[in-house]
Amino acid sequence: MSTAPGPKGALRGSQAAWVGIALFLLVWFCNLDYRHLIRTDEGRYAEIAREMVVSGDWITPRQNGYKYFEKPPLQYWATATAFELFGIHEWTARLWTALCGLMGIAFTFFAARRIWDVRVATLAAVILGGTLQWVAMGHFSSLDMSLAAFLSAAIAAFCAAHGPHPSRSAPGRDAGRLRTAGATATAGSAAAVRPLTDPRWMMAAWACAALATLSKGIVAMALPAATIGLYMLWRRDWDIIRRSRPIAGGALFIVITAPWFVLVAGRNPEFLQFFFIQEHLSRFLTPMHGRNAPLWFFVPVLIGGLMPWTLALPAALKAAWPRSVQRFDPAGFLGLWVVVSFCFFSLSHSKLESYILPIYPALAVLLALTLPGLGRRAFGWLAASNTLAGVALAGATVVMVERGSRHIPAELLGRYEPWLIGAGVALAAAGLIAGHLDRTARRVGAIITLAAGSLLASQLALSGHESLAPLYSSYHTALGIRPLLTPDTPFYSVDTYDHTMPFYAGRTLIMVGYKDEMAVPIDREPGPFLPDLARFEQAWRAAPHALALMTAEQFSRFEQAGLPMAQVARDPRRVIVSKP
Repeated sequence: MSTAPGPKGALRGSQAAWVGIALFLLVWFCNLDYRHLIRTDEGRYAEIAREMVVSGDWITPRQNGYKYFEKPPLQYWATATAFELFGIHEWTARLWTALCGLMGIAFTFFAARRIWDVRVATLAAVILGGTLQWVAMGHFSSLDMSLAAFLSAAIAAFCAAHGPHPSRSAPGRDAGRLRTAGATATAGSAAAVRPLTDPRWMMAAWACAALATLSKGIVAMALPAATIGLYMLWRRDWDIIRRSRPIAGGALFIVITAPWFVLVAGRNPEFLQFFFIQEHLSRFLTPMHGRNAPLWFFVPVLIGGLMPWTLALPAALKAAWPRSVQRFDPAGFLGLWVVVSFCFFSLSHSKLESYILPIYPALAVLLALTLPGLGRRAFGWLAASNTLAGVALAGATVVMVERGSRHIPAELLGRYEPWLIGAGVALAAAGLIAGHLDRTARRVGAIITLAAGSLLASQLALSGHESLAPLYSSYHTALGIRPLLTPDTPFYSVDTYDHTMPFYAGRTLIMVGYKDEMAVPIDREPGPFLPDLARFEQAWRAAPHALALMTAEQFSRFEQAGLPMAQVARDPRRVIVSKP
């Protein structure tokens, strides 16, 4: 007797899938405009795009009026385009990042469907869409999500270009069943087949690598090249370079990337040395930006960022272990990509938590191959770990709010408390429900439940962060001074710089004493920069009217020195004064 679903069952399944996608999109995009931009990255990249719109110069990026060559322009262009089309808002400043996070999920689905089958692809997309760090960085405006999305898309397309997995019954045909980790491990018993490459997927890989390069630089070339080279040595696949279509693909890569590099270098002779030597080679080899950290820095980041799937990580990596596949091994390649990327960023002298984002789509695929076949006891521990994490988050929140700190007042933490407790409840409930579903032989439903709980918890925690906006965003203070900001009013930033202030003030600031990451462009073209407080006091006294941003401590010193100024706005971290 046939157990295949009939037309009505298939229709109901299709409708449920579309409802699920609609709900996911609603949750994914719902809070882009709820939070104000925070320092440093969100304010910086929104302001660079705003200055592109205002100046009309889309070749030379500028931050606060100074040339900013640390990163390529793809995200600035995308955000500036959103500003032009929809206006300058918080949601348009974050739109590109959110779309990139969504694109990474979609590309993971399509590539996994090409290599394996639609159910593995669906699980991979569900897993990635519920991975804590992927969700969080998909709603925080930085360049790391753009890089991760295009870089992981390039790797996925590269794997897909080499054809379906050998265990798949036929290219283009849905195998119809989720394979367990054990089945995956024996998939290499297929007879030797001469590897073929789909040119469309291979050219897509080159195009995505080019867009990744325009997102954050040459790391987008170094990591795939290292992975391909090591795979070639590991599997003795000496033909892989030829199959990668280096001539046609390289030409496409150059066509996409070269125009901006040529134009910006032609207009700015200092660009090549600063971009390639200082911002790539020196950043990797030296702690020049003060981001040095221990070799094990990314271990706890991965443990927390991979939630709710962390306990399944060893089993996922085991799914990529070498086996006797006599043609391209996509699971093995993805596992190697994870290891190479993790080691590369661990060895770098510049470390930020978001740098390992490119490994999550590959891990999502390996988890999709692993979780359906995970033992019931192991999956029970996985579900229980999320319940425990949710309870711990809620409990820690209560303790944290009661104590407060000198950096974050208890009053602001109190506003954040219900959001974090809600996130903890979502995690704990998802773990309990997933455990029950698995005990009743509904493993796929349990996986979806864990992903949904993690997505909801992440969005609650992110949305609640708006409670701390007075500490991390200048929105409220900028709103209060806008009536005073006439075009001829000088606006100084004294011995400090808040990256969100130019965006919310709608204009650049005159920096005093403090250079930060703009030291090199300021030294080349100082413009209105004032090098010390003595110059500022002289300019302040001479101006008929002016505004200045500073710390509360600096304001007290000026008051004691008798400098004429009156406070017009204040929050826990900044004071804005005017000249009476």
